Amino acid sequence: MLGPSRPPARSPCEIMPISEEHCMSDAYEALTANLAAADPEIERLIEAEGRRESEKIRLIASENYVSQAVMEATGSILTNKYSEGYAGKRYYEGQQFIDPIEQLAVDRAKELFGADHANVQPYSGSPANLAVYLAFLNPGDTVLGMALDMGGHLTHGHAVSATGKWFNNPRYGVRKDTGLIDLDEVAEIARKERPKLIICGGTAIPRTIDFAGFKAIADEVGAVLMADIAHIAGLVAGGAHPTPVGHADVVTTTTHKTLRGPRGAMILANEEHAKAIDKAVFPGLQGGPHNHTTAAIAVALREAAKASFKDYAAQIVKNAKALAAALAERGFDLVSGGTDNHLILADLTSKGIGGKPAAKALDIAGIELNFNTVPFDTRKPFDPSGLRLGTAAVTTRGMGEGDMDAIAGWIDRAVGAAKDGKDAELEVIAGEIREYTKAFPIPGWRA
Repeated sequence: MLGPSRPPARSPCEIMPISEEHCMSDAYEALTANLAAADPEIERLIEAEGRRESEKIRLIASENYVSQAVMEATGSILTNKYSEGYAGKRYYEGQQFIDPIEQLAVDRAKELFGADHANVQPYSGSPANLAVYLAFLNPGDTVLGMALDMGGHLTHGHAVSATGKWFNNPRYGVRKDTGLIDLDEVAEIARKERPKLIICGGTAIPRTIDFAGFKAIADEVGAVLMADIAHIAGLVAGGAHPTPVGHADVVTTTTHKTLRGPRGAMILANEEHAKAIDKAVFPGLQGGPHNHTTAAIAVALREAAKASFKDYAAQIVKNAKALAAALAERGFDLVSGGTDNHLILADLTSKGIGGKPAAKALDIAGIELNFNTVPFDTRKPFDPSGLRLGTAAVTTRGMGEGDMDAIAGWIDRAVGAAKDGKDAELEVIAGEIREYTKAFPIPGWRA
């Protein structure tokens, strides 16, 4: 059955305040008019993707909706310009306007996060992490990171990553009884292995990260501490999660996810490490930055500095807690028992279905998330036991705690239908969700 009564439809301007001209009904058509004529096949696929994003409930923890302003900066004329180097120190002429754009992004990042130094040029989160390795390590050095199957990231030393092939990588995990990181175990491994770099943060950690505790361990063994906050950067910026700045020597993050910017990355660092980080990014790993992305990062950072963004970050957490509670009431086993941030990790073992078939069925039913390994999983990584969910995107659409109960109900119905082979029920749910989401328009897409 349906959840709460569908509320009146709201405009994208009410969800994500932007200037009035960006709320015009023809904004989408204006963006794609030339594309439709030049390449109708691509335009039709983009049209289909926009409709899909609008009509589904998107719970992938690493996804969000950017504002029309961020979208316009990303698609701007700045994509024409090549700019190797840094502001005031370029290898190409014609940087009169590029330099101040990048400097704005840098200054805004420093102010928003309270950092000494910011590099906004990394193309994505993985190269940003690799730049930290390049800045501080030599091949064969020891790095202590979180195991991938416990919630870490590929670039934290997994065997299939360059970081796993080129460095020695002992790993820490979580306690089996609590699902929480045991800092005593981290300290024990660090004393034994003497890493040069310790990484905290990951991709499937539903609880608050103790940055001060990690820093104490790093200081004890003489290691550099890197905090990867790709998932929680928006929560940190909005005051809904403790900040690693002031504890970690270096902080890496993507600029999408909870920060709600374009698909790019940043590195924040103490002043003493600024030069090493900049050299590692350029010329160490890449050439010219993507200036259109840099501009969009600057726009997103300006948006994140507003008071309304603090409300948004707080609502993400409220929604995640409400969704976690509603799932638990329906018999879902949650890793660590719940969440402190935007992310929920559910173990479906007790539901009698694997994470992959459940995720595929949920996609048909209009709910987008991803199958995911859970700690101490007995199933294979490509067919694991868990589901990973996040509330950043639905919060951007204006959904609140009451909507989370409706979503949990649909998830429960869809998982049950998938287990019992009731495919027709999935289509019924998808229809209900298409109707429900009409009240929550997405930025950058026509209603």
